[in-house]
Amino acid sequence: MKKYLNIREASRITGLKEHVIRYWDSIDPKTKKIRIDGISTKSKAGTRYFNRDNLKKLQNLKNIIYKDGHQYRTLNLADRLISKKDHKISNFTNIRQNQKNNEKIMQILKKMRNLLI
Repeated sequence: MKKYLNIREASRITGLKEHVIRYWDSIDPKTKKIRIDGISTKSKAGTRYFNRDNLKKLQNLKNIIYKDGHQYRTLNLADRLISKKDHKISNFTNIRQNQKNNEKIMQILKKMRNLLI
């Protein structure tokens, strides 16, 4: 698979229509914010490109919003659910990293104590 895909290729892979992807990746005129952050990478000319992480996020959004061809959730709710899941994963990773750092610190302290004895 190529590193970056255009919107047509992303549409084929995810099963979402191109205009839906463009809408999700556009700026909301009321809030002046991107509707869903991290869906695509844009070139200086504004062309949307999609990598594996972008495709994964699009697929997750699709799975949360649509079921059996019917829309069950709003875009904002789906984004919050995905963000929450990603936040939990990153917190778990941070906890594991802190545990490893604590173990290394304890080993260094042990060695320092042995040097002093």
